[in-house]
Amino acid sequence: MFDPGFFELIVICIVALVVLGPERLPGAVKTMGLWIGRLRRSFNNIKREIEQEVGADEIRRQLRNEAIMEKFNSTKKQFNDSVQSIKNETDSVKDDLNLKKEFSDLTGGNASAAASSDSDEPDPVEKLATSDPAARVVKPVTEETPPQPASSSDEQPAQDKPAGDN
Repeated sequence: MFDPGFFELIVICIVALVVLGPERLPGAVKTMGLWIGRLRRSFNNIKREIEQEVGADEIRRQLRNEAIMEKFNSTKKQFNDSVQSIKNETDSVKDDLNLKKEFSDLTGGNASAAASSDSDEPDPVEKLATSDPAARVVKPVTEETPPQPASSSDEQPAQDKPAGDN
């Protein structure tokens, strides 16, 4: 900024000596030194206050950023917990659906038909099929006479007539 060299200082001293004279020059130099000291101290105080304000602003900014990051992290944790909860519920529903499907497969696709069978004791083959899914056995088909359609005539087929009526 203001950087006087050696020759400039000598010129200033010679001008001051000529203008002020040798009697008042030492007092003027002393007063000038006091004013320069006061200016430096006030400049340093202003500089320190500005640095403190800038530092305080930076600290406030950091605290605000930390608060924002803390809120962000808590929100992120809540979101992840919600997602995990939904995944667990989805897995639970999938497991329930798989169990229902396996039960449906084991009962032949109709759970009510197995419950409404005529006999109280289940067939041993059926019992084995329902107790161990790995050892599933296909029930053998038994020969049954299919129901015959009802005819409009009063005659019954020959096999249904009693032997003594002929």
